[in-house]
Amino acid sequence: MKLLNISYIPGAEIEALGMVRGTVVYSKNFGKDFMAGMKTLVGGEINSYTEMLNEARGIATKRMVDEAEAMGADAIVNVRYGSSSVMQGAAEVIAYGTAVKIK
Repeated sequence: MKLLNISYIPGAEIEALGMVRGTVVYSKNFGKDFMAGMKTLVGGEINSYTEMLNEARGIATKRMVDEAEAMGADAIVNVRYGSSSVMQGAAEVIAYGTAVKIK
């Protein structure tokens, strides 16, 4: 599945099939969340949260792709990501775009 964050596929004519999305609410375990909280005292990257968001983006992307494949899409254009905090230590990640068929 081709994923693009532009609204067209260079050199191809496309037909829009509809919007597709994938969402996930993801959390780290208490031990890692506690250690991440300690890291805020000294500053720097909180690797466990970076890892958490990368994993969540991967899951959301797969769910979006699965939805597009079910529609018979060849690609997804205008791919975007969003995230928000749902509660302490948990984040929602959404991936969305337009499923298209290449003519």
